[in-house]
Amino acid sequence: MITIYTDGSSRGNPGPGGYGVVMKYKEHRKEISEGFRKTTNNRMELLAVIVGLEAIKVKNAPVTVYSDSKYVVDAIEKGWLWGWIKKDFKKKKNKDLWLRYAEIHPKHRIKYQWVKGHAGIPENERCDQLAVEAAEGNDLKVDVEFENGINDL
Repeated sequence: MITIYTDGSSRGNPGPGGYGVVMKYKEHRKEISEGFRKTTNNRMELLAVIVGLEAIKVKNAPVTVYSDSKYVVDAIEKGWLWGWIKKDFKKKKNKDLWLRYAEIHPKHRIKYQWVKGHAGIPENERCDQLAVEAAEGNDLKVDVEFENGINDL
């Protein structure tokens, strides 16, 4: 079982943002983070999940994703995403990231668990720290789709 903890952060919404991921498998642990100069909290929450899943090297892995984002967990667990895809994301944001997620979703056996943010779960606290540090970093990347308004199409 692979366990992935994720968090996203945005200093302003939109504003500089980042994500943090902590992955655990047996005795192995991996941390991933990245910052962007202008983005939103929801984009960073979703990107954290995507990056974590994309980092898995084996197919059909059993994965549990812990996220404090109701936006992400509910969209997937309640099936909203699949309806958004059928309607070509009419009046929905972050199409680019959701389509990227939809590509990785069938490659693993994923279970989602919503967790309350800042509830003292060490891995979630670490993800928050990674996301904030990434958002406040000096080497911020461009979230091209967001800055060009492509994610609203």
